Amino acid sequence: MIKGAGWLLVFSGAAHTFLALTMEGAARHAGEWFSGALWGEDFSDMSPAGSALWLSLESFGPPLLVVGLIVLWLDRRGITPPPFIAWTLGIWGVVDAVVLITTPWPLFLLANILLLVGGRRAAGRG
Repeated sequence: MIKGAGWLLVFSGAAHTFLALTMEGAARHAGEWFSGALWGEDFSDMSPAGSALWLSLESFGPPLLVVGLIVLWLDRRGITPPPFIAWTLGIWGVVDAVVLITTPWPLFLLANILLLVGGRRAAGRG
């Protein structure tokens, strides 16, 4: 269960980042990102390049990928991930679902359930 949750998190983070960079076309702004053009960017009036950066590399995708990899790393070593990971991601997923229903929040909910149930089962065995 924990391994499945980890893979769901890795997939979600990687898919979001990859799709934002490719299908949404965020990567075409990379020249502006690395030129310093965004250094004075105003968050209340973002340029297309700034918006593309926040959709892709500065979004939830890369950190979610890292959290998924950490969950997998812990599982491979027989360490049960702490419950706060699932609870934090669960709260975030609920807020995400309320704010923007078309997000993939059901995947996050499934990963959270798998993490919580897998953690309880591991605690019961230990």
